[in-house]
Amino acid sequence: MDITELKNEGLARELRVVVPAAELAEKADAKLAELQKDIQLPGFRKGKVPISHLRRLYGKQAKAEAVEQALKDAVQQALAERDERAAYEPEVELEGGEDAGRKIIEEDADLVFVMKYEIMPEVEAPEDFSDIEVTRYKVKIADEAVDEAVEKIAAQFRQYEEKSEGAAAEKGDRLIISFVGRIDGEEFEGGSAENVPLELGSGRFIPGFEDQLIGVKAGEERVIKVTFPKDYGVEKLAGKEAEFTVKVEKVEAPAEQEIDDEFAGKLGFESLDALREKVREQLAAEYEEAARAHLKQEVLDKLDERFDFAVPQRLVDAEFEHIWRTATEQMKQEGKTFEDEGTTEEEAKKEYREIAERRVRLGLVIGAIGAKAGVDVTNEELQQALIAKAQQYPGQEQQVIEFYQKTPEALVELRAPIFESKVIDHILSSAKVTEKEVTPEDLQKMLEEEETAEEESKTEAAGGENKKEEKSGTKD
Repeated sequence: MDITELKNEGLARELRVVVPAAELAEKADAKLAELQKDIQLPGFRKGKVPISHLRRLYGKQAKAEAVEQALKDAVQQALAERDERAAYEPEVELEGGEDAGRKIIEEDADLVFVMKYEIMPEVEAPEDFSDIEVTRYKVKIADEAVDEAVEKIAAQFRQYEEKSEGAAAEKGDRLIISFVGRIDGEEFEGGSAENVPLELGSGRFIPGFEDQLIGVKAGEERVIKVTFPKDYGVEKLAGKEAEFTVKVEKVEAPAEQEIDDEFAGKLGFESLDALREKVREQLAAEYEEAARAHLKQEVLDKLDERFDFAVPQRLVDAEFEHIWRTATEQMKQEGKTFEDEGTTEEEAKKEYREIAERRVRLGLVIGAIGAKAGVDVTNEELQQALIAKAQQYPGQEQQVIEFYQKTPEALVELRAPIFESKVIDHILSSAKVTEKEVTPEDLQKMLEEEETAEEESKTEAAGGENKKEEKSGTKD
């Protein structure tokens, strides 16, 4: 096999590879020899069919299989001889155009192809991270926050009592209603129902619907006019004006709910103190997760400052396409435009490509650090993640588990965040971590301020680039 380097620029590589016709012929004969052992044809005993006869019958098929295998082997051999690791499956193009394949098989020509690829960059992962300084926030859960959470739970299990005859509905009351919806005078699918409970002020129905029912009485019929939101989930209803004829069957007021041991017992707790302790644990876990996400982001930002190297553009392209598709689909669902977001499509693409490149680079850094530290994801950890994923789809758990078990690339997506989390923990084990106790409000405010600062930084950076272009006269 002969290899000629055609391109070596940054991470990009382009090679011309020649596999001699004689080598292809040997591989084809080897396949025919394997076939000879088991094939049985009329007039011949099993294993005794002459190779010359098999070549006449199956020669082209054997040659085609030999060429296909030789192509795969040559690509891997070329990478091995150059001691290179391709970032993705190399692109392969036969030299000689559309007729090349026929000539190789029928005319015993050499297999000549060009392979294009990018190599994985070398990332020198440090062993010590003591120069990284981050803050781990510990959230203190106040008794008032627990009280508020328990009250919300009580509200979810609130009982209602029918109001006296002629009593008008107020915000917070529950109505039992039947209704028929029409658009342009015609009833539409899903627009009618009977005996539906609706808490006024809950925001469950279309904006404006509940407000127009304030003051209704049991037995009253009222016509409600509303407009479906532009981002409504049913596309054919989005933005449409509708009219609902509503019959009020009952008007109910919330009953007094004592938050005591008896109430806690109805929820399966021994006492109100036990319920409060469980609520405190859940709140702490939620804020711990938010603080952990902030800490992880801080570590990634520090790594981003430290590492700056070229990354395979094909990987960046793939990541960008994923980000762009997600962002544009969300904007479509919300009925928003780039102007609504204070940007243009061109500026958004530039920003998302920068994000994609950062993600790819940090992914390579995390991978290198994890490999050097011997970080691995155990089967038990992967199994726990799979169970957690399946539990997100009640009633379909078994189908979800079977899907992941049969789809290796899906399992990789489950493994990645576990691996990343363990690498972050490895970095934190030698980093300088300062712990700071904050209230939930402090943490929320801090996260919002950081998000605002990040957006302002991007705006200033974009403005700086524009000023540079204007000064140099290169701005379109």
